[in-house]
Amino acid sequence: MRTVCVLIKMLAAVYKQEFMKIQGKNALVLGASRGIGRSIARKLASEGMRLFLPWFDWPDSCREMEAEFVEMGAGHVTLEVDLRNPVAIGEMVDRLQAEFGSLHVLVNNVERGGMPIVHGSYSRPVNAEQWQLEMETTLHAKWFVFNQCLPLLRQAEKAAVVNISSVAAVTGRSGPAGLLFNDGYAAANRGITSLTETWAREGAPTVRVNELMLGLVEQRHGPGTRGWEVLSEAEREQLLEHTLLGRTGKADEVARAVLFLIRDADFMTGACLRMDGGFVLGSERVPDMPKGVL
Repeated sequence: MRTVCVLIKMLAAVYKQEFMKIQGKNALVLGASRGIGRSIARKLASEGMRLFLPWFDWPDSCREMEAEFVEMGAGHVTLEVDLRNPVAIGEMVDRLQAEFGSLHVLVNNVERGGMPIVHGSYSRPVNAEQWQLEMETTLHAKWFVFNQCLPLLRQAEKAAVVNISSVAAVTGRSGPAGLLFNDGYAAANRGITSLTETWAREGAPTVRVNELMLGLVEQRHGPGTRGWEVLSEAEREQLLEHTLLGRTGKADEVARAVLFLIRDADFMTGACLRMDGGFVLGSERVPDMPKGVL
């Protein structure tokens, strides 16, 4: 019995050591001014990480983010950056290195998607720049940021990158999701998986790169978004019926999944973790086994 107790204590000590490894480390979290990005930033800050938080538009949300994280007094830094601009990204990385000296985690959470239910067709004059905006923000910005951060990530003994994407990459503008996922946004998200796999090869063995593919989540194609409110009750019910778990996801659930990929998934790289409540599998159910004819 004593041997078992000693073994349990040893395992607990090892687990605690692994659990604490991100405390005091530095993270660059994109998109923390709103929704899911803010929840991720809060989660990492609660684990003792120091955060560098770029922002650009949504001025009210940005001011709220700045006030929240500056008040924490943990050395977090916020900075206005247009992540579509490689020059601005280079200046951001220089500032990060000057302020923090090192980088251990990149949460590549930047996107812009026009919902068909809100924006309508790309052919509308109001959408003249929408396709390019979706590509530049959802795909190109991630590429720019990763490439300029990679040298700094490589300097760390261990580093982790999490690319946030959408099941739009799988569904495209089809089925019930066709009201929420537009063509450019879907195509951009399909490209993220390719980049995740390429970057995992580039970063190995010290920089792990994984992808978290989201379904309908609050504040991202779910409750709390303009598109969700525009949908009729019947359309929302159809989307939930298409989701095996029968509900939308929560921002804190996403944050916990990101924490897992950063802190606990030490033997995972180049992988895509789909967190969609079973949306991609759809409403198809497994039928009862037939009796057969033999």
